[in-house]
Amino acid sequence: MSAQTRETVREIETPGGPGRAHVQRPQRPHGTVVLGHGAGGGLGAIDLAVAREVLLGAGWAVVLIEQPWLVAGRRVAGRPPTLDAAWVPMVEALLTGRGRLPRPLVVGGRSAGARVACRTAGTLEADAGLLLSFPLHLPGQPDRLRAHELALAPDPSWVVQGTRDTFGTPEELRPHLPPGTTLLEVPGAHSYPKGSRGALIDALTRIAGMLPA
Repeated sequence: MSAQTRETVREIETPGGPGRAHVQRPQRPHGTVVLGHGAGGGLGAIDLAVAREVLLGAGWAVVLIEQPWLVAGRRVAGRPPTLDAAWVPMVEALLTGRGRLPRPLVVGGRSAGARVACRTAGTLEADAGLLLSFPLHLPGQPDRLRAHELALAPDPSWVVQGTRDTFGTPEELRPHLPPGTTLLEVPGAHSYPKGSRGALIDALTRIAGMLPA
């Protein structure tokens, strides 16, 4: 991390208890990218780490949101409405008041975090979306689609999807992409192995060059 990058951790109250925002802010950022984690893990996923690294290097403020259920030490995520109800006030708090982060606002995350970002993008008036491993359906249940959530993604949005993702392959996702959404394929499954790092860097670098700064 550059010496000119300021890193802070903010605890923000939500209807579901306190959440945490891990903020990295370079000098004079182009805008702000806010990313949420998945339902089964925290902030250490490789695609979240690569996204933060690449986007920070490209001059964006990057925030990783830790949902209240994870902060409280619970092992299972709450229902979607509770995730949305925590996410919205946390993002709003980051964009208002003293030391507020600048727009344009890019919302996203991996897996369940990508779903939250889509569902709340309109409320937050997001300018773009970054969806990592979007879970179009549960494994083995391709008839129970979440395409209605993907349809809520901001225009423009980018989806980074593993070629062997059992929650939805790129081929499965492609027919459901809303206008203004670009799909980038990366070798790997729903949770990327370390060997996917190079391909993730390439994909996120391409996206960083297209974000609406």
